[in-house]
Amino acid sequence: MKYIGAMMTLWILSCVSAPLVAQDTQSPKQLRAYQLDSSEEIIFDGSVDENFWDQIEPATDFRQQEPNEGARATEKTEVRIAYDEEYLYLGVILYDSEPSKIKANQKRRDVRIVADERFTWIFDTFNDQRNAYFLEINPNGLRTDGLISTGQGNSINLNWDGIWDARTIIGDFGWSAEIKIPFRTLNFNIESDRWGANFMRVIRRKSETALWTGYHRNQGIDRPQDAGLLTGLTGMSQGLGLEVVPFGILQGSEQRDTAGDDTDTHTNIDGGFDVNYSITPSLKASLTVNTDFAEAEVDQRQVNLTRFPLFFPEQRDFFLEGANIYEFAPSSGVNPYFSRRIGLQGGSPIPISYGARLLGNSGDYNLALLHVRTGEKGAVDPENFSVARIKRNIGSESTVGVIYTRRSTQNDGSQSPTLQNRHTFGGDLELGTSNFMGNNNLQFQAFFVFHNSPYASDDTSDVWDRSSRGIRLNFPNQPWSGHVSYREFGNAFDPAVGFTPRNAFRRLQPSIGYTPQFSGSNVIQQVGWGIRFEHLTDLDFKLLTQDLTFTFFDIGLMSGDRLALHLRRNYERLERPFDLKRDGSIILPVDEYVNWIARANLQTASYRKVSVEANFESGGFWSGNRTEYGAEVTLRPFPGIELSPEYIRTDVKLPEGHFSADLVRFEANIDLTTSLFLTSNIQFDNLSDLLAMNNRLRWIVVPGSDLYLVYNHNWIDRAVGFRTIQRSGALKVSYTHRF
Repeated sequence: MKYIGAMMTLWILSCVSAPLVAQDTQSPKQLRAYQLDSSEEIIFDGSVDENFWDQIEPATDFRQQEPNEGARATEKTEVRIAYDEEYLYLGVILYDSEPSKIKANQKRRDVRIVADERFTWIFDTFNDQRNAYFLEINPNGLRTDGLISTGQGNSINLNWDGIWDARTIIGDFGWSAEIKIPFRTLNFNIESDRWGANFMRVIRRKSETALWTGYHRNQGIDRPQDAGLLTGLTGMSQGLGLEVVPFGILQGSEQRDTAGDDTDTHTNIDGGFDVNYSITPSLKASLTVNTDFAEAEVDQRQVNLTRFPLFFPEQRDFFLEGANIYEFAPSSGVNPYFSRRIGLQGGSPIPISYGARLLGNSGDYNLALLHVRTGEKGAVDPENFSVARIKRNIGSESTVGVIYTRRSTQNDGSQSPTLQNRHTFGGDLELGTSNFMGNNNLQFQAFFVFHNSPYASDDTSDVWDRSSRGIRLNFPNQPWSGHVSYREFGNAFDPAVGFTPRNAFRRLQPSIGYTPQFSGSNVIQQVGWGIRFEHLTDLDFKLLTQDLTFTFFDIGLMSGDRLALHLRRNYERLERPFDLKRDGSIILPVDEYVNWIARANLQTASYRKVSVEANFESGGFWSGNRTEYGAEVTLRPFPGIELSPEYIRTDVKLPEGHFSADLVRFEANIDLTTSLFLTSNIQFDNLSDLLAMNNRLRWIVVPGSDLYLVYNHNWIDRAVGFRTIQRSGALKVSYTHRF
């Protein structure tokens, strides 16, 4: 098998590498930035009416990606860029023939704009066609930003927070914006006067998406390789490159037993600081001391009826920055580095004494180095975590990378056996081209990860048992798309700073999809069909799981509504009894289970004042049946007000027992301005009987300086009613000063 895998890898490499040398003969669009002189000043009010804007040739001639690929945009857009030594300015005019129909409801910083008009742009500041800054605004001046990484399914990390500002106005011409970005916010190559750049406009009521360049359906705003060029940038300054962010925090908490008696009350005043220093314009070092994440958003609760642990995304800013570099073989299901392993134990925070980080670019290399020291809490010993990630750009769209993690637990030797330092090593290769058989995308990926044994006395497994490996070939295009992947996880694979829900398997997964546009229709925008297959065996090739999923249709309407229907055949072989509810009440016996499951999904357009997402799933489940239905309703009665109740009901009927699981979520977002937000999040499920409330007020005093007020309250449902078991509050203030 290893020989066959090696031959397959070589064959795919030869097939993919050949088109890498192909070049697009069409020159990219260019936009020249205008350098302001000392007499020219911008009045930062959202109105693009200063005289110097008229001297700048705008980016215009936007083309539709949706609903009619390649057609001219139905409304005119003009983008102009100017700069001085410290700031980059964008002046954007978005004309609209029906300005009264402009959608502008959202106001919250850092949320993806789904209900409103939006203007989005990217800056590939190294012009390497692999990574870019992602920024967008709506007519209210809402600001969202993130980082783009190319690869197997380009990803946008929206948790990067940059310091920048925007002002907007709505008038009888449409709407306009002035945007101001400090050069200190961006990493870039100071020796180059060329950045990759692209611009996108969404006209929500028309379900229209239009781009300056890269407007084909297999391209888009999240692909720096399809961007144009921003030229003329010289003489920018990042100052000393030093940024100091002190913060102070006041916290109080109370713990109670289920009878309602106080067991622990705690109040403290604390503080810490972050220091960031740009060693070069493209490489930043950071230090954090006594870090606290009281302001982090809460996890969204899930009911787990699977045999495997659930994945919860990172919510803490310190670990989110640079997440695009840490990504390892994306879409291949391997996570040698999972930041929630650091400073969290069972979802509860562990104190972080200090952390140091180096992020950025050096020539053709992307670097991410991290070291964190956690403190002692209860039975949890102090630990040191180290992570190193290096990626090397090769060719025009390809990379090769390595990753290393180390976890060292400080203990007194009372544990038996004693944990030794745990090391994980990995390598990944990504080959990509946008010129396969014309202008199609083709991507190949391979990875290998291994780690040492956590115990020095353990000699029962070899490196192959403690490793994972895989390959993936991806054809992400429209209307045809498809992929095939193969991966193996050893039976002892469990990286100490990673996330591995399942090991000891071999998995083959192909898929194919067809999603044509209906450009001549006034009702249907596109329809998708597809087949997805998963064949998973143990390491001796004995079948464990098999899934065959048919997408009968996934219809997108011109109105923005969607309707989909799927049918799935599932085979599962249990090798040991499975405690379904994890309380011993329902034990599924060792057996083979074959079931058919149907799933329907309905989504109404997000720009409506009342939008709905409803799901219904019914079919076989282990030895019996399961029916699950749920709906989330989003109400937007006034700009800045968004109320989202959600209910999911799961009814399980098995020979071994019956039960119903209810999950209720409610989130209220009250955004008074684009700098002052209040969120209330309430969650309850009847399996844990826990009712939790999280209230979070954020005030952006000025970009980079924030005040947070957080209150949490948890109850447990008992026969006498809900009892408080925990409540806590925190006030956190941070301030950013740049030198």
